[in-house]
Amino acid sequence: MESLYERISYLRGLAEGLEVEENSKEGKLLVNMIDVLEDFADAIEELYEEQDELGEYVDYIDEDLSDMEDDIYGEFDLEDEEYFDDEDGCCCGHHEEEE
Repeated sequence: MESLYERISYLRGLAEGLEVEENSKEGKLLVNMIDVLEDFADAIEELYEEQDELGEYVDYIDEDLSDMEDDIYGEFDLEDEEYFDDEDGCCCGHHEEEE
């Protein structure tokens, strides 16, 4: 991200070094384009930060879900068929009550 800001600063420096007149048509265009580029960089940086926050939140939810699974299922390996009671693959026994 720093590279993007550095490149925008470089462009701003070029415009100043070329003594672009901000009052000319071309000068207004260049100065506004550089400002828009900086706005884009700010928006991208904000998106990165929000994505990181969401990633952390998902990690917390995943940990909580894992803890709940451990509490509910204990040490059973749900992929191991010996733990399932009936032909439907259910281990809770609710089908037995229906019969």
